[in-house]
Amino acid sequence: MEERIMTEKITLILADDHPMVRKGLSAFLTTAKDIEVMAVASGGMEVVSAARKHVPDVVLLDLLMPDQPALETVRQIKKVSPRSQIIMLTSHEGDEYVVPLTQAGAISYILKDISPEELINAVRKAAVGESTISPRVAKTLVMVVTQARVTKTREDQLYEDLTEREMEVLHCIAEGLSNMDIATRLNISQKTVKSHVSNILSKLYLTDRTQAAVYAWREGIVKVRKT
Repeated sequence: MEERIMTEKITLILADDHPMVRKGLSAFLTTAKDIEVMAVASGGMEVVSAARKHVPDVVLLDLLMPDQPALETVRQIKKVSPRSQIIMLTSHEGDEYVVPLTQAGAISYILKDISPEELINAVRKAAVGESTISPRVAKTLVMVVTQARVTKTREDQLYEDLTEREMEVLHCIAEGLSNMDIATRLNISQKTVKSHVSNILSKLYLTDRTQAAVYAWREGIVKVRKT
């Protein structure tokens, strides 16, 4: 993470329907030397348009926007800019939003009472594919995810939500390949690899590459090769 901060700025778009919140967040985020606010938006459709234009590293998105549901906004952002990592910012602590939003592609879910330093850290973590979940939300989320895993059958596996490319990346992770090696094998950029890894972890409810590799072997996604 330190190398990323030293060599290039994290590009960011923020979206909130309250003018004072947008102004305050924008002013604060620009104080971080490694973060560049490329655009601000007041609605879901506007932030999708901005994401298409700027293809930012991170999108800081308010949960409740006036023109369309956040879930649809997240899906559209990931469609027009797959590499963008989405942070949901909200005052809502319930779990009914966080699971579907995570499945749709949001990497982080943080409450608006987060400290300024924690917000900056969440942006930096998102830029390198690391998730941040507010503690008060995380406890409920763990219970929801645990129950979901118990009720899923062998015919309804979590990995069925992965795209074909994400399955290819998961195979590479299970083989122990680095992001650079995966990029070379699949002929894609390292940034694209990071985005795929983040999506895989979100969809499988995992926290790191090691867990993803173990999951792939345990579920039989990667078969043991006979020598």
